[in-house]
Amino acid sequence: MSEIHLQIDGKQVGAREGMTVLEAARGAEISLPTLCHHEKLEPYGGCRICIVEVEVGRETRLVVSCVHPVKENLVVRTRSEKVDRIRKTILELLLAHAPDSPQLQELAGEYGADKDGFEQDASFCIHCGLCVRYCAEVVKKNAVGFIDRGIRKEISFIPEIASKECNSCKECFPLCPTSYLQAAFVLTEALAFPAASSERA
Repeated sequence: MSEIHLQIDGKQVGAREGMTVLEAARGAEISLPTLCHHEKLEPYGGCRICIVEVEVGRETRLVVSCVHPVKENLVVRTRSEKVDRIRKTILELLLAHAPDSPQLQELAGEYGADKDGFEQDASFCIHCGLCVRYCAEVVKKNAVGFIDRGIRKEISFIPEIASKECNSCKECFPLCPTSYLQAAFVLTEALAFPAASSERA
């Protein structure tokens, strides 16, 4: 594969064809925040927190770095007034759902986000999709999935699969940025397959 040359925050960076801007930045030790990204998973672009400003020729636009491919002579700015303002708004929206998430609180401190910026609707899930995608793409068990869509979308364990697979796995639990997943599993376990729960008690 041919090498592509781009500039990130004023630094000349080499990347391989097919890489994303996020991969190129991390390869150059340039930090970018992410919530839905995982190196073992296909790029998702769900949380939008890794948004950056790119410039090709005279055109400047905002893109999601974890899904945007590198291009020759691309100019990338990972921090700007516009980028920081958008990240701050995204974080405030997410904090309305998961105000006690340590990961979100840390990012909120960096970007000046207020956890009371939007009316709270504490679902505790920020729809990053890490658990769903990891179970499907890496573990290949499909024990957890999304149900419904839009503002009603939520994750749900599939009792028939989860009751057999999840107790011995739980690889997706540490991935959850809000700890919602573990609480959801415990509730599902108690309600949907109490036999498995009582066996360990």
